[in-house]
Amino acid sequence: MKEIKNLDEDYIQNLYIKIGQNVKRIRKEKKVSQLSLAHAIGHKSVTVISCCEICHKNYHFNIEHLAKIAYVLEVDINEFFKDI
Repeated sequence: MKEIKNLDEDYIQNLYIKIGQNVKRIRKEKKVSQLSLAHAIGHKSVTVISCCEICHKNYHFNIEHLAKIAYVLEVDINEFFKDI
């Protein structure tokens, strides 16, 4: 078994970035605005979506966000982990 101390922080950061890119790509393919998506998952502004899509200020999507977004956009949640 590997030790967690050997896991590079950049690796985790890159996962968050790639997931954000995948959410953005799928959202745009579905022609859904950040504001519409934010409202659909229970937020009042685009901040959570816009920041998480680009990992701004280390904001990233959590599993609840991803589950709700997958449901709203009618995609399999696995699509957010594509090419990881």
